[in-house]
Amino acid sequence: MRMGLEATCKVEGHEFKPWETMSYTNGRAMQESSAPRKPRILLAASGSVAAIKFGNLCSCFADWADVKAVATHAALHFIDRTTLPKDVILYTDEHEWSTWSKIGDTVLHIELRQWADIMVIAPLSANTLGKIAGGLCDNLLTCIIRAWDYEKPIFVAPAMNTHMWTNPFTERHLMTVDELGVTLIPPVSKRLACGDYGTGAMAEPSLIHSTVRLFMESRQNANGGKSQ
Repeated sequence: MRMGLEATCKVEGHEFKPWETMSYTNGRAMQESSAPRKPRILLAASGSVAAIKFGNLCSCFADWADVKAVATHAALHFIDRTTLPKDVILYTDEHEWSTWSKIGDTVLHIELRQWADIMVIAPLSANTLGKIAGGLCDNLLTCIIRAWDYEKPIFVAPAMNTHMWTNPFTERHLMTVDELGVTLIPPVSKRLACGDYGTGAMAEPSLIHSTVRLFMESRQNANGGKSQ
């Protein structure tokens, strides 16, 4: 399974070169020579207790990137919207078709798929992992994944009970998403919300954040300071 770059602390005070402006025509990204812009990061949360940390995660990325957020219906049970940065829009299933009235109107999951440079799903629940591995698309988050351009990076940070993490289905599902090019930020061992002790807790937001930033810096350096 593809793993995220090792990192144990925040990357504070480090200068990261902004990504070049991208425009989208007929669903294809076209690089422009205009002024540089911030990277566009789509953060998503599915139904896990670890979603209580989603506001913290959004704040980490919003300090240096343009961020939009997506949450499943189950995730909303744990997310405190007041913790989200004021400039971060949180999209839910209710938004998917609310602005659509006729053919030719924009479709949200396609718009978000085109807008984003990178996607991070944290937490990724066992249920949403299974849906992605099976190609299901019954909510906004999974519709984005089904329409995703896998030339663009996706990071996932699973969160689930230890027995769910060690279930044979989880290994099968992880192997499937690995084939798509998805990068895993593995769960950690600790006392879980249910009281069990073991592997299954989502990695800390600081580790998720630093892993993604280090990945982006590495790719920029490989391209001579320019992102693809």
